[in-house]
Amino acid sequence: QVQLVESGGGLVQPGGSLKLSCAASGTIFEIMAMAWYRQAPGKEREWVATVSSGGSTDYVDTVKGRFTISRESGKNTVWLQMNSLKREDTGVYYCQAGGKWGKGTQVTVSS
Repeated sequence: QVQLVESGGGLVQPGGSLKLSCAASGTIFEIMAMAWYRQAPGKEREWVATVSSGGSTDYVDTVKGRFTISRESGKNTVWLQMNSLKREDTGVYYCQAGGKWGKGTQVTVSS
């Protein structure tokens, strides 16, 4: 069964950057699409970005141009580079693949 472990979260000021990673095991990573979601306190989880097995990407409008999701062939890791962070980006960020979820990593954007 797939296991997903996120890391890289933390506290940053508005305008700062963070890079999240998601390590995956138990699946054929090369043929699986992977995605990032986030959830703010008291709100529902929302989709943020997806990278396909072929490397194509898609983003929610609110992060387009600021976030980059990426993966490499033969690597069981997907990244989310987050630049120009805003307060509204605050939340727990989750990696998703094959219908499974990681436990999340906290991202807090605050002065």
